[in-house]
Amino acid sequence: MPEETLLAFDFGEKKIGIAIGNTLTRHARPLEIIFSERRDERFGRIGQLLQEWQPQRVVVGLALNTDGGEQPATQRCRRFANQLHGRFGLEVELVDERGSSMEAQQRLGTNAPDDAMAAAVILQRYLDRLP
Repeated sequence: MPEETLLAFDFGEKKIGIAIGNTLTRHARPLEIIFSERRDERFGRIGQLLQEWQPQRVVVGLALNTDGGEQPATQRCRRFANQLHGRFGLEVELVDERGSSMEAQQRLGTNAPDDAMAAAVILQRYLDRLP
């Protein structure tokens, strides 16, 4: 597998956590949080990050119920993933995000916003399952 840069997104209606990683090191790290509810601002910043980091694909956390079933947030995550693909032409992978916020809080050890760390947890899950 050739080396790929990846960006991951922990999608929320009020903020979006973003992480970066690559398939060579198989390590994910938090990048930033977009604090905006306005679609144009969100996608403007995402476009800047995509231009800066030039990822070959992106990963989006998929919100599921504890039993793995879908919920209203699941469709919002899918819609966001479809918008990323449609706007930027990148391959998008969906990864189960159950428990990622709790794991992010444990890693941070604070009550600071955990969305970027949650995105790193999601991306690390994706990297860990690569062959």
